[in-house]
Amino acid sequence: MEQLPDSFDELCEALAALDTRADTAAFLRDACTLSELEAIGHRLAVARLLDAGGMTYVEIARAVGTSTTTVTRVAHWLRHGTGGYRIALDRLSGRA
Repeated sequence: MEQLPDSFDELCEALAALDTRADTAAFLRDACTLSELEAIGHRLAVARLLDAGGMTYVEIARAVGTSTTTVTRVAHWLRHGTGGYRIALDRLSGRA
């Protein structure tokens, strides 16, 4: 697996320390560009649609407004990543 920068740990700590949705939104808005936030949002939407099944990669890309390359990457990390998408999807759906 690739080596993450030391600043990644501090970023994770900062995100974990935020107590509310409003605090998280404020931090992300200050820390990220609108394009970065849109990209992250697209990836989460793609993960949800992949998890639900029933759509092709092309259909998902069109529905979300992203590329099939992004859909392919998210599919890879959803299946072979560290489990982050699974944790987020399960918690958002109330399964965990």
